[in-house]
Amino acid sequence: MISITANTLMTDLDIVQMMQSEGSRNTGLRHLMTKYQERLYYVIKNIAGSHDDADDILQNTFIKAYRNIDRFESRSSLYTWLYKIATNESLSFNKSKMRKAIVPIPESGSAQLGSVENENQEEEILERLASALKELPDRQRQVFELRYYQELSYEEISGMLSLTEGALKASYHHAVKKIEEFIINSTTL
Repeated sequence: MISITANTLMTDLDIVQMMQSEGSRNTGLRHLMTKYQERLYYVIKNIAGSHDDADDILQNTFIKAYRNIDRFESRSSLYTWLYKIATNESLSFNKSKMRKAIVPIPESGSAQLGSVENENQEEEILERLASALKELPDRQRQVFELRYYQELSYEEISGMLSLTEGALKASYHHAVKKIEEFIINSTTL
C-alpha cells in the first residue's frame, strides 16, 4: 500500500494504483479529484455552458473514472483519459438537453452603470467571443478551446481527441475564421 502525506504531490501512477487497490480506492479518488477537478471543470464548463451543469457533469466524470479505473491502460496520460471521459459526458449531456428541448436563457450582458468604458468594451468582446464559440460545431469549439485557452500543442490535442494534427489544424483554422466573421458581423449590426 502506498503511504502519502498531505504535502506530497501524487503522481498519476500512484493515484491509479491506489484506485485499483480495493483498500485505498476512495483515497485514490480524493487525490484524483484534488489534482484534476479544476482543469476538468473548465473543459466541461466551456462545453456545457453553465456552472450548475458543469458541476453535475464533473461529478459524473469522476464517478465514471472511479467505476472504470481498471480499464485505464496507461497508453495515454491519466489527464487525457479523464479529458475524454469529461468531453464525452459533456457532449452527451448537451445532446440530451437538446432532445428535451431545453433552451438556455441568455445571461444579461449589460454592464452596470458607472463601469469604466474599457471594462465595458472588454466585457462586450468577451461576450461576443462566447457567443461566437456557441455557434461553432462541437469539434471546432473543442479544438479552439484546447489550443487557445489551454495552450496545448497539436500533438497533445491529437492524443486527447484521437485526430491527426492536420485535421486539428484545419479545425482550428476554420474555428478562428468563423469566430472572426461572427465578431465582425455582430459589430456592424
